Amino acid sequence: MKKHLQVVGAVIVQGGKVLAAKRGESKYPYVAHKYEFVGGKIEAGESEESALVREVREELKADVRVLSPFLEIHHEYPDFCITLYTFLCEFLSGFTCTEHEALRFLSADELHEEEWAPADVPAVQKLKELLRGDKQ
Repeated sequence: MKKHLQVVGAVIVQGGKVLAAKRGESKYPYVAHKYEFVGGKIEAGESEESALVREVREELKADVRVLSPFLEIHHEYPDFCITLYTFLCEFLSGFTCTEHEALRFLSADELHEEEWAPADVPAVQKLKELLRGDKQ
């Protein structure tokens, strides 16, 4: 039976663009160098929201406010399964890239120009529709 991970992702929209974080090397080639939402594993005893605040602080040296749930995604990778809980968030402070190869703010049209980790794709699609809807 595959290991099952519970993870969180911060959907941070600023000025009509969403923050995308490019992963570095990984022992799993299917997620290495792919874009993802900032976040990570939920630790024992943590709520999804508190895990997200902690992960953003660790990865970006930033504080965020969790606004609302965005999308819950179940995805099966070759070596493990994840449940990804994404939340709309806003920055409460500046941020610094500490763990990722790159950070980019992407518009709705730019979202699919980058290669995303497979588990993040459903949230990217929903976000693309949301951002385009905001423009109309």
